[in-house]
Amino acid sequence: MVMKNGFDESGELDLAGEIQQLLFPKSSPVCDWCCIGIKNRMARGLGGDYFDFITMPDQCQTFLIGDVTGHGLYASVVMSLIYGFVHRATSGECDPLGLVRQVNDFLVAFSRRSQVYDQYFSSTLFFSIINPETLMMQYVNAGHVPPLVARGDSIIPLEATAPPVGFFEAPEMEMATFRFERGDRLFLYTDGITEAANSNGELYGVDRLRELLLSGTEDYATFLDELFRSLRAFGAVEPPIDDCTAMVIDFHGM
Repeated sequence: MVMKNGFDESGELDLAGEIQQLLFPKSSPVCDWCCIGIKNRMARGLGGDYFDFITMPDQCQTFLIGDVTGHGLYASVVMSLIYGFVHRATSGECDPLGLVRQVNDFLVAFSRRSQVYDQYFSSTLFFSIINPETLMMQYVNAGHVPPLVARGDSIIPLEATAPPVGFFEAPEMEMATFRFERGDRLFLYTDGITEAANSNGELYGVDRLRELLLSGTEDYATFLDELFRSLRAFGAVEPPIDDCTAMVIDFHGM
């Protein structure tokens, strides 16, 4: 067994996983206009999924979720780079389109350093800012699986407005807007949820997720528990092959 600085290799990975968890928010912001819940499971203790809620100086609320290319230790390193960059970039007023362009430039600059590892400096990213007074959201979806808005009997997907970050220099990107209504539920997730497979190789899929969203009248925390129970009942492999992150935002107005 290889020992280093008092830890074996397994112990070092466990420690790295614990440090990575320190990056994530320990609780959701307290808002009088929405309720927020999050559930995250890394496939290997370390992973490339990341998420956060950042309250801006003007009290607008930022929500972000992303998924770095690949899994495991190297994905966690790139995730940490992105996480730190985004936090620094949102220290003042923030433009979603400008920020996602900066993240793209940041990753492309790293990818230029190696033609062997360049593909690892890439990620999907959904970055949004919501004005609590108007419930208007500005967002950029950089190649991320479309977040889903449950409104009554309908599901509204928030499709990609840009390619994943880190692949291209100066890619075409657009910012979109969406106005929420009282009673809406916004569901953000990573593809580890829909691509979870059972022993027959069948994927959980978006259709099951949509059905669960439309049938769910539970509060946000109960809904998240029900989602992961549904994955287990489906027979999803344990531990998961891919990182799984799910975020729910319930809007109840001011």
